[in-house]
Amino acid sequence: MTEKVKIALVDDHTLFRTGLAGLLSQHDGYDVVSDVGSGEEFLALLPDLDVDVVFMDISMPGIDGGETTRRALVERPDLRIITLSMYGDDQYYTRMVECGASGFLLKDSDIDEVYAAVDSVVAGDSYFSPQLLGSLTRNMSRQPLLNVSDEDALSEREIEILVEVCRGLSNQEIADKLFISKRTVDKHRANILEKTGCKNTANLVVFAIKNHLVELF
Repeated sequence: MTEKVKIALVDDHTLFRTGLAGLLSQHDGYDVVSDVGSGEEFLALLPDLDVDVVFMDISMPGIDGGETTRRALVERPDLRIITLSMYGDDQYYTRMVECGASGFLLKDSDIDEVYAAVDSVVAGDSYFSPQLLGSLTRNMSRQPLLNVSDEDALSEREIEILVEVCRGLSNQEIADKLFISKRTVDKHRANILEKTGCKNTANLVVFAIKNHLVELF
């Protein structure tokens, strides 16, 4: 029998937390092992808590989601933390990425998307809600990519394409927008994945935010 994914919930809204716990418990492969209303409570339990994935609210009284995430990952680097957010929380995304969050979900996501996020981070990938992709990025940075050798730095065209990927556009849509062929976009995207070591769009979004290649609303 496959071992269940052990999940903890950290959110100060009791009704939301209880509802999410109930939905997650319906999945045969998941086990909700903790359900708390603050970062302080979660950090106090963490030393003795057997948990794989944590759903973390961004904005909470006391220690907020970012600081709770940072402290938790210092103690348990293996944790996979999924940020729970609302559209109005956009200004916190960069901080949550920098603190080590692996995934981002809107609080009104349907349950299938919640399951997809859990499965993705358990597999070692990042997850970004498709609903967020179109609203997150605003401008591309013209600054050189940090901490990479010259041959691995992204070109201006690659950065331009990366920003459109982060907005959720398909390769064909990017080609149409930039007046280039889809084959050219395919090639640039393959080069971006190779240079960054990313596996998918969600990983690229996290990479772009971490390296300040995109700005957030």
